[in-house]
Amino acid sequence: MNKRLAGRVAIVTGSGHGIGKAYALRLAAEGAKAVVADIDGDGAAAVCAELRAAGNDAIAVATDVATAAGTGEMARRAIEAFGRIDILVNNAAMFSRVPMSRIPFDEITEDEWDRLMSVNVRGMWLACRAVVPHMKERGYGKIVNIGSSTVWERTGTRIHYVTSKAAVVGFTRTLATELGKFNIGVNCIAPGSTLSEEEPTDAVIAMRTGATAARAFKRVQRPEDLAGAVAFFASPDSDFITGQTLVVDGGAVMR
Repeated sequence: MNKRLAGRVAIVTGSGHGIGKAYALRLAAEGAKAVVADIDGDGAAAVCAELRAAGNDAIAVATDVATAAGTGEMARRAIEAFGRIDILVNNAAMFSRVPMSRIPFDEITEDEWDRLMSVNVRGMWLACRAVVPHMKERGYGKIVNIGSSTVWERTGTRIHYVTSKAAVVGFTRTLATELGKFNIGVNCIAPGSTLSEEEPTDAVIAMRTGATAARAFKRVQRPEDLAGAVAFFASPDSDFITGQTLVVDGGAVMR
């Protein structure tokens, strides 16, 4: 594979499982040194071991992105291990492994609303706040935020999740405007419904399969379908692109 990320250091939050793991594997395959950050420390360690077994440099960091202490330690460990941070993929979110309710808006509890926002929105902000100073020092950086195609769909229920992912789009545009003068690119990818569950139930498989009806490509989306877009935004190939959101959903949403 093209080693266009050789010598770069990439932090991927929520990369102990599922889609985040696919991002970490792809960036490492393209030459990046990987910081596998996940609230599940055992999951992060397992992915790190897999990367090392394949000959890649990697460390695992148990990280709760909803806390400044957690994201600060994540950045500190990356610098300690590799001396630099070039790429941040803000993937950690409440969705499947940290489940959310799929219920009408007025049945969501205040606690669940606040917890989801603390991870999906505040966690992204805290991760950027911890990492950006190191990017500024080098005059270069790539931030890839993970949104969702649900922002443009007529999605019933999950209003807290859709709201949080709409915030990702606005956050991306604003941060890109602020950080452009430091040569730091900030972009977003918006995945469609993806079969990311490691042991999906029949109901989950049926739900993911049902999403194919609205797509131009009539098949189930898998984590690997998203990794190329993340690698592109993390690479020098996107050096003059910032503030953009790319929907990766097989053609269900065209914009």
